[in-house]
Amino acid sequence: MTCVADGTRTARAQQTRAAITEAALALFRERGYEAATMRAIAKRAGVSTGNAYYYFNSKEELIQEFYSRNHAAHLAASGDVLATEKDLTARLSGTVRALVDILMPYHSFAATFYKHAAEPASPLSPFSPQSSPARQASIALYRDVVEGSSARMGPGVRERLPELLWLYSLGITLFWVHDSTDGCAKTYQLIDATAPVIAQLVAASRLPALRRTLGDLIAIVDRLAL
Repeated sequence: MTCVADGTRTARAQQTRAAITEAALALFRERGYEAATMRAIAKRAGVSTGNAYYYFNSKEELIQEFYSRNHAAHLAASGDVLATEKDLTARLSGTVRALVDILMPYHSFAATFYKHAAEPASPLSPFSPQSSPARQASIALYRDVVEGSSARMGPGVRERLPELLWLYSLGITLFWVHDSTDGCAKTYQLIDATAPVIAQLVAASRLPALRRTLGDLIAIVDRLAL
């Protein structure tokens, strides 16, 4: 009986947590990040404000949950292309396109939200300690993009490429935030234009002339690592 009761409580807790998260995301879309208070989020979720704070200490923690959910959705949306394609260009473009697809419902409040995420000391920053689980999970996905490809590359590139691709995806995301074209068409065009170039550079990394340049790029990333 105890196991059944514990399982029931766990399921209810998960449902409550999910309800609060969904309420927060709905209010972020409707009112923007700043205007959506924890009290309003709790009311939308049908729980007390104290109960909302029991599961999430702040809106920042809700955003970390948002990152986690987005990554799970991104992982699922990338599954088909990673299971069927070996070409690095196809794997990379398919994975980054999938990222934009799952972010699209949040485009209306993205600019307001990313204003906070761009602040160096903000826990919402993708480089913050609080965002480390989401960051490492995303880099792991791009490691899968690389490891499952048939691409040949220079020494040391395979180890560091996933992090560089994650940084590339951040650049695409920033472009998407400011993309006002219908259906964010320019963002998809940018992905389709840049993914082959990245794949070509990776292939060219086997050439001695480019190894030093690539090594310099990796050294810059190391120096700037947070």
